[in-house]
Amino acid sequence: ARMLILSIAICKYDGGQGEPVVLSSAQELSSFGYFQRGSIREFAVFMSKTLTKRTEPGQRTSVPHEQYMCHVYMQQDGIGGVIIADTEYPPRVAFVLLGKLLDEFSQQYTAESYQTVSTDNAIEFPAITDAVTRYQDPAAADQITRIQRDLDETTEVLHQTIDGLLERGVKLDHLVERSNDLSNQSKMFYKQARKTNSCCVIS
Repeated sequence: ARMLILSIAICKYDGGQGEPVVLSSAQELSSFGYFQRGSIREFAVFMSKTLTKRTEPGQRTSVPHEQYMCHVYMQQDGIGGVIIADTEYPPRVAFVLLGKLLDEFSQQYTAESYQTVSTDNAIEFPAITDAVTRYQDPAAADQITRIQRDLDETTEVLHQTIDGLLERGVKLDHLVERSNDLSNQSKMFYKQARKTNSCCVIS
């Protein structure tokens, strides 16, 4: 089976009361119907921000959602990465890829250049667009996994559920309802998908 990366995002979150910002992201949506793509793109951004906000600095976390796994890595400097992939995609490859992209991002952009950014996807980062295509097949990422042996079995990855990650009493449905990242159309799409238990099903 083809191992699919749905989305890669690089986010910043300075903690406190504010919301995370997706600095740059790319999605691979060719396997979805044309009219679904906008909603799925919005939902990928929404999920990336939701998970970034709830992942401790220095932590790697894998969180299942419907038929996807969301792999999140937050650096100590408040910059993090999120890969949303299908459940077959090897987590180790996802985390090495995130580490590589975050390194490249840090080399290309200084903190001053994105500190005041408050609009999602305001930064052009071609490497992320390239990665979402190139690493669809984890065998292609094998090269970077060989180079970076530092992410071995001793690197702890926290396995969390969405409910476990959210604050006590908070449900994902409530966050969807209140989100400014999702259009009304996307909220309807999410509700319909929840009813049929087929969110983001690949046609």
